Amino acid sequence: MSDAQETLTPSTDDFAAMFEASFETNSMEEGSVISGRVTGIEKDMVIIDIGLKTEGRVPLREFYVPGSDKQVAVGDDVDIYLERIENALGDAVLSRDKARREESWINMAKFFDKEEPVQGAIVGRVKGGFTVDLGGINAFLPGSQVDIRPVRDIGPLMNQEQPFMILKMDRARGNIVVSRRAILEESRAEQRAELVGQLQEGETREGVVKNITDYGAFVDLGGIDGLLHVTDMSWRRVSHPSQVLAVGDTVKVKIVRINPETQRISLGIKQLQEDPWKAASAKYTVGSRHTGSVTNIADYGAFIELEEGVEGLVHVSEMSWTKKNVHPGKIVSTSEQVEVQVLEVDEEKRRISLGIKQCQDNPWDSFQDKFPVGATIKGEVRSVTEFGLFIGLDGDIDGMAHLSDLSWEKSGEDALQDYKKGDEVEAKILEVDIEKERISLGIKQLAKDTAPTGANRGAIVTCTVSEVNSGGIEVTFGEGDEETKAFIRKGDLSRERTEQRPERFAVGDKVDAKIIKADRNKRQYTLSIKALEIAEEKEAVEQYGSTNAGASLGDILGAALKGDK
Repeated sequence: MSDAQETLTPSTDDFAAMFEASFETNSMEEGSVISGRVTGIEKDMVIIDIGLKTEGRVPLREFYVPGSDKQVAVGDDVDIYLERIENALGDAVLSRDKARREESWINMAKFFDKEEPVQGAIVGRVKGGFTVDLGGINAFLPGSQVDIRPVRDIGPLMNQEQPFMILKMDRARGNIVVSRRAILEESRAEQRAELVGQLQEGETREGVVKNITDYGAFVDLGGIDGLLHVTDMSWRRVSHPSQVLAVGDTVKVKIVRINPETQRISLGIKQLQEDPWKAASAKYTVGSRHTGSVTNIADYGAFIELEEGVEGLVHVSEMSWTKKNVHPGKIVSTSEQVEVQVLEVDEEKRRISLGIKQCQDNPWDSFQDKFPVGATIKGEVRSVTEFGLFIGLDGDIDGMAHLSDLSWEKSGEDALQDYKKGDEVEAKILEVDIEKERISLGIKQLAKDTAPTGANRGAIVTCTVSEVNSGGIEVTFGEGDEETKAFIRKGDLSRERTEQRPERFAVGDKVDAKIIKADRNKRQYTLSIKALEIAEEKEAVEQYGSTNAGASLGDILGAALKGDK
C-alpha cells in the first residue's frame, strides 16, 4: 500500500468521529432554537459556531436590544434559531431575531396565563396605535390603551422600559395586544382603595374642582375624586353647577357618604353651613309678611326666595284678587322684589305657601258698599264672548252682562253684534256675589221695558189678526210702544175641531185669547183661543152647574139665562 493510499484511507477513529458528528448534525432540527458560541465579529456580521462543519453568520443588528447598551462579544454563548442546516454555499442559515421571538412567545404565554405584567418599550407608531417591543417580539398597543386619559404627546413614553398587560395573544397569526392603561388603572385602584380607607364620613376636606357636569362637579381630594351633586352645593336653588363653581376652584367640602363597594364618594358644601330651615317655622309664622325675590316662574305660580336656602311658592290663585286665568309671568317677573304673606308652613316637607294678593286691599270688600244692586256704573268692554260682555269696573274688577240683558227689542245674539272690545258702556248692577266674586250687569235695564203691561202667563188679551196662513194666525196685542206680535197655532184656534180653520179669520178681526207661554226678555208669547174657551166653560160650570157632560157652552149659557128670567 502506497503512502497516498494510507492518507486517503480513514482509520477506525476517524470513522467514529465522523459518525458522532453525523449524529449531532441529525439532532439539530431546522426551525428550532439551539445554542451557539460567538467565534468572531467581522464588520456587521457575527460568526457563530453551532457545532456543524461550517459556521453560521448573523447580522450584528439582530443582537441589538432596545433600551440596552449591552453588546455581543467573542466567546458569548447565545441562543440562535436554525433556519437551515446548510444552504447552497454550504453555510448554516441562522437568525437571532427569530430565536428571540420564539423565546419571547414562550415567556409571553406564561405572563398571559398568570395575568402578570410584562416589561416592554414603545418603539414606533402604527395606524390606530403603537408598536411595543416585548424583548424581541412586537406587540400592538391601541391608542385607547396608552393612558387613562387621552395623551397628546407620546414622545416622553417612547423607548422607555415600562410594564404592560397582555390583553390578547394569537400565536397562529403572530398577534399580541397589550395595554398600558390596565396597569395604570390597577395602580390607581390600589391607590384609590388606600385613599378611601383614609377618609371618614363627616370629615371636612379641601379639594380642587376637576370637572363640571349638568348634575354636579367632580372634586379631586388628592388622588381620588368625589362627586359634589348640584343639590348639595347650596341651601338655595342652583339651576346649574357653573353658577356656583368653576374648574380649578379650590373648595372646602364635607364627606357626606362613602360607598365601600363602589368606592364612590359623595361630597357637600351646604352641609358645612347651618340649615336655614331649622329656624324657618319660628321666623315665618302664618300671617306674617316678608319681602322676597322671585327666583323662578312656572305655569302654576312663582317661587319666592325669603332668604338663602328658604323658598316659598305663591300659587297663581294667590297672586291677584282680580286677575284670573292669567299666567304668573304677566303678574311678576324674575328677580323682582315682592311683598308676600305666609299662608302655610310645612317644616317636614320644607314648604312654605305664600300669597301676594293678601298684602293688597281686596277690591271686593269695598265694591258692594260703593256700588249697591240697582246702581248705574260705567266701564270699558274688555272682551266679547258668545254668552255676553265682560266689562271692566272700579278696582280692576270685571262684571258680566249676559246676552239676555243687552236689549229689550233684539235677541241676545243680535244685540251682541252691536258691541266690540274697548267700547265704553253704561250698565245697571243686577247682582253682586262677594264669595264667588261675580257681578251681574244689565244694559237693557237702563232702557224702558216695552213689553205689554200685564202680558204674563195666564193673562187674557184682545188681539188683532195681522196675517192668516195654513198653520195658524199671526196677531198683535198691546198699544203704542208696547205693541207685540204673537202667533196662535191652528190647534189653538178653537176647542171644537171643526172650528180649527185659519181661513174663518180675516186680517183685522178682533179675537180674545189666553197667554199660555210668556218670555218677556225674549219678547216671545204663545196665545190660545182654545185655552180661553176651556177656562170660560169651566168657570160657567162652577157657577151654574150642569149634569149633562156633553152640554155645550151655548147650552150652559142658555140655561143660565133661563134661570135668570
